[in-house]
Amino acid sequence: MAGRLFLRALVIVGGGYAVSAALVAAGSALLPLIGVARSDAYTLCGMLGFLLYLAFAVWATAGGGWRLEATFRQSLHWLHTWTGVVLGALLFAVFWTGTLCVFDRDIDRWMMPSTRLVYDGAPVSLDPLLPEVDKLPPGVAWAFIMPTAREPFVWLATRAATGFEKKMFDPATLRPLPDPGTWGATRFFFPFHYMLHINAWNIGTWLVGLAGMAMLALSVSGVVIHRRIIADFFTIRRSRQPHRLLLDIHNTAGTLGLVFYFVMAFSGLTIFVATFFPPTWGSFEGDRRAYVFETFDNYARPKVGQPGPPLASLDKMIATATREWGGVPPILVRIWHYGDANATVEMRPSVEAEVKIRTDPIYFDGATGAVLYRSTMRPTTALQQYITGLHFAQFRHWPLRWIYFGLGLLGCVLIATGFLFWLESRRKAHEAAGLPGVRIVEGLAIGSTTGLIVATLSFFVANRLLPSGAAFLGTERYALEIWTFCLVWLAAFAHAWTRSRTAWREQCWAAAALALSAVVLNWITTGNHTIAVTGVDAVLLAGAMIAAVTAQRRGSS
Repeated sequence: MAGRLFLRALVIVGGGYAVSAALVAAGSALLPLIGVARSDAYTLCGMLGFLLYLAFAVWATAGGGWRLEATFRQSLHWLHTWTGVVLGALLFAVFWTGTLCVFDRDIDRWMMPSTRLVYDGAPVSLDPLLPEVDKLPPGVAWAFIMPTAREPFVWLATRAATGFEKKMFDPATLRPLPDPGTWGATRFFFPFHYMLHINAWNIGTWLVGLAGMAMLALSVSGVVIHRRIIADFFTIRRSRQPHRLLLDIHNTAGTLGLVFYFVMAFSGLTIFVATFFPPTWGSFEGDRRAYVFETFDNYARPKVGQPGPPLASLDKMIATATREWGGVPPILVRIWHYGDANATVEMRPSVEAEVKIRTDPIYFDGATGAVLYRSTMRPTTALQQYITGLHFAQFRHWPLRWIYFGLGLLGCVLIATGFLFWLESRRKAHEAAGLPGVRIVEGLAIGSTTGLIVATLSFFVANRLLPSGAAFLGTERYALEIWTFCLVWLAAFAHAWTRSRTAWREQCWAAAALALSAVVLNWITTGNHTIAVTGVDAVLLAGAMIAAVTAQRRGSS
């Protein structure tokens, strides 16, 4: 039986990917033969590839003679149950960090007191900052990122082995800001969300992609197995049997956020369509650069290797770009071949004004400031970037941002109650038969849910406790925060497996204490509490109360 189940899982995951990838490659190669542009064909086929993968997974689980159970609905119940149990821990990590990233820049302000500035939207002059560029090593990739209300400073970004390094400047005075000594949320939780900080061979991205496909399968199978989905939405049974209440909460959370969960999973997958379905398999014949340039209408001219004249005014180019975009200011300013006779200035528009992530930059001649090229978005690219924008939620809309945050937390509740329902409905049977399944899964569930929350709060507390410039055995301050997170998370798993009976309650109490401590430490160690910082404190206090109530109820149950 175990061998058959393993074979079925292999067919669903591996076979589904092979079939969908082959169809994407075939469609990308064949559609251009009937007049469809190569980039349009690939973009459309790539997005449809994930839906084909989902359809194959459903068919391989419940279709015809392939059914594992007697009926279609029972087979999808099997898929729903075991996908949740096996991948629930990974799903919770993705959902939790994604929820934090809704307010990642606001968390950055909390963790980086030196950046608690107020930006009024006034134009910022970049010309005085060009001497900072001259200090960079030759050949390093760099760009200026313009200030926004949520990120109220100019930063000079340079590519490094650990990501983009930031050198920050006050937008009013252009004076350098001190190194915050932390990665904050944008450099720690954001990459964790989409690649788990596992860079080798894109393994982290592939694991998160697997979680995204699992969420699609869970959403579809959940609708099928809960035939009374509307009635269940209004049902909360206060039964003496814990698994009844847990099932009702699980069903309600699933129904309320169903569309959100599906859209977030699908949009997250489409962002990395070129990773999961490489365009080199289809009509681009191995030329990935050709795919990027055609899809996003990029422009480039070669370096000539001769010194060029002084760079024209970046401020005038910014004014020109803002007019061309109808008043939308640039968010990114990048100079290609700086110092060369063919220096080219690329400017990209702000993404705060609309849902769609705009990819229509303007390119200027570095020497004269004249417009060389203005990119346009192809309709299929615009569709993909709209879907991408739904996922990133960078648009300026505070009520919708809070809705995203609430639905993200609801997704975490959905996953946690799914774990708890599985445990409570099988606990007595497993204990009677002497099976270790519940004990193993319970440790995994506790460590990956409350354990991850405790680790996150420890990360915040460490940020407030570590002095500026702190180091230990050659480890910098930002790395000490990350080590705190990792070690506490590992300790939470160890605690969960050694004290499974009381670990839920104890870790909830730990979360309550840490959340309250983070707020107190923030007020003791910093000043200038902006709206963003006060909001983070308020959420931490609310979280402390919820964790304490949950711990108390787990203790009395």
